[in-house]
Amino acid sequence: MASRLYAWALWVIRRRGRVTAGWLLVLAVVGGLALSLSGRTNDEFTVPGVESQQAQDLLKEEFPQASGAVARVVFASPDDGGKLTDPGYAKAVSAGLKKAAEISGVTAVTDPAQTHTVSASGTVAYADVTFDVPPSDLSEQARSEVRSAMDSAREAGLEVEFGGTAMAPRTEIGGIPEVIGVVIALIVLAVTLGSLIAAGLPLVTAVIGVGIGVLGVLFLTRFVDLSGTATVLAVMLGLAVGIDYALFIIARHREQLAEPGSDLDDSIARAVATAGSAVVFAGATVVIALAALAATGIPFLTAMGLAAAATVLLAVLIAVSLVPALLSFAGERLRPRRPARPERPAREAGAWGRRWGSAVAARPVVVLVTGVIALLALAVPALDMRLGLPSNAARPTDSTQHKSYDLLTEGFGPGFNAALAAVVDVRAVPDDRRQTTVTALRAKLAEDRGVAAVAQPVANAHGTVYVIGVVPRTGPDDQATTDLVHRLRDNAPAVGKTGATLYLAGTTAAAIDVSGKLAGALPLFVAIIVVLAFILLTAAFRSLLIPLKAVLGFLLSVAAATGASVWVFQDGHLNGPLSVASAAPVTCFLPVLLIGVLFGLAMDYEVFLVSRMREHHEHTGEAKEAVVAGMARSGRVVCAAALIMTAVFAGFIFNDDPIIKSIGFSLAIGVAIDAFIVRMALVPAAMALLGRHAWKLPAWLDRLLPHIDIEGAGLPPRAATSADRTPEASAV
Repeated sequence: MASRLYAWALWVIRRRGRVTAGWLLVLAVVGGLALSLSGRTNDEFTVPGVESQQAQDLLKEEFPQASGAVARVVFASPDDGGKLTDPGYAKAVSAGLKKAAEISGVTAVTDPAQTHTVSASGTVAYADVTFDVPPSDLSEQARSEVRSAMDSAREAGLEVEFGGTAMAPRTEIGGIPEVIGVVIALIVLAVTLGSLIAAGLPLVTAVIGVGIGVLGVLFLTRFVDLSGTATVLAVMLGLAVGIDYALFIIARHREQLAEPGSDLDDSIARAVATAGSAVVFAGATVVIALAALAATGIPFLTAMGLAAAATVLLAVLIAVSLVPALLSFAGERLRPRRPARPERPAREAGAWGRRWGSAVAARPVVVLVTGVIALLALAVPALDMRLGLPSNAARPTDSTQHKSYDLLTEGFGPGFNAALAAVVDVRAVPDDRRQTTVTALRAKLAEDRGVAAVAQPVANAHGTVYVIGVVPRTGPDDQATTDLVHRLRDNAPAVGKTGATLYLAGTTAAAIDVSGKLAGALPLFVAIIVVLAFILLTAAFRSLLIPLKAVLGFLLSVAAATGASVWVFQDGHLNGPLSVASAAPVTCFLPVLLIGVLFGLAMDYEVFLVSRMREHHEHTGEAKEAVVAGMARSGRVVCAAALIMTAVFAGFIFNDDPIIKSIGFSLAIGVAIDAFIVRMALVPAAMALLGRHAWKLPAWLDRLLPHIDIEGAGLPPRAATSADRTPEASAV
């Protein structure tokens, strides 16, 4: 691999202008397609085959007016003792609802006075505005018109808030916290590389890669369903790995330029051949891990993984093509300056890393035991992890969705926001028994101890499908509500004896179904990742113990990051500083996403650290000294890369979307744990403890595995200068 990348880099250097122009052209073309042909993101987390989705599909087919987007308008009287039934307030509410009924696409509007959706105190009421299209197809103009229609109620002094599927906010990025994360990355780059030009290059290349990736995702929304979360994940990973991959190559280039007599072009080519080989290998693990999300069998997660994988692949391609082209343009300006005074020697390269590596190697058992105990302690909260999807309670406290949630809880009880839809298919029931069957079912549902109220059945035009609203006694994030759903479904076979089929649907039931599906897919996904990591690292490092150590370290990182996420988001710690509106179950697809992403990023640091150790070991045969040398040559850069990734991910913690917030936190804490505890402490400690045994591989397995040259052992021992390099030498 190294020899091919060396020849490739020389080819890029000779055509640096065309390579740079080519990438800018790709950015322009993809941008033009995205701006002119992009569709809309779809934030419905659906899973084919689960019960709630079967119910939704049935409603679309037999009861379309019950499957459209719903804007729930919540009215609250002011704190002056007045009630919504007072003539002035009632008139203002009626006027607003009448105007809402005139909006294009609205099929039904309920009036609280007629449907008795006014609280017992008379201070809170709600009305539903139903559209003829699903939430993903509803335009922003329609949402705006619903908000404007309620101006009369606001002018009368009423508080008006909005909830429902139609009023879910769009996922947005690009706020001040995200910008701060990028600024921190720039500062870390400048300190690490010691040059503003060198620090700016990774940001430029990362932005180009992210631009192409995100614009490409927006273009694809015209043809496939992609969530807003997929776009944000692509931005997160694209920025983080794009900056890091460029950093590794540029840092290696500047390290080589510091050597006396080094040739510029040869240094660029060798940096791409060595650090670039590690980038390609590590990037491939990230891409494969993200693509492996397809193994879950969940379409929205598959699309999210493939979109992120494509962005990471772009980052790899840019790192080995655009980065060397720009390095060639920068030329001698990237060569480190020599000390101003000859009598003042330059500080030894990697002195900090060497001291740290020596300290760890001197006490490997202490470091291993301390690190493992600390990570296991962080992982303890994960034992009580519950999965779900965030409700409006998790939205920012000043958002209309959160306010509507609180008002409905105040007026109608905590279970109102967890309302279930019992969908009854009576097509197989004789016509004369359908009404009796549904009435008996409604009475049976009301008998359950966890049910607070059951609404009157509503039938479709043909009387073949009925919808019965069921209000639990507990909220959507409560374990008792999950138990209720399972209990009602367990009793569904008794309904089947009458010929009817009962489905439980609604937002709460869908969240429970998605969580259950993902929990079931998690063991298979973990097994795929672990086996993949073991095979790839065995081939790269010609060892069995190094992959085993890497996999165990990765599992510790995932467990600790998951435990920290449960401690914050489910148990409710640090809610104030992190602006978490409400404690709630962990986002159901977060563990799978964390495993996939963190696996690739952990392998990044593993490859960059251990490859430098192996490089030294191959030349000297000294196992313990190889650990110290590897830390000296890679420790500083790996720490800088981890700081950059942590800063970029942490910038998304303060995003208003609770899903993005939890993803940003989990990835930030996961990268920090894996880089600074596992890779910078446990890995050198384990390598020092294993000694020469770490580099052993059975002969029969060595013959079977392909040889992957990451360290550049196949490169010429001495670089030719620019003047005497022949075309034949350039093609090496």
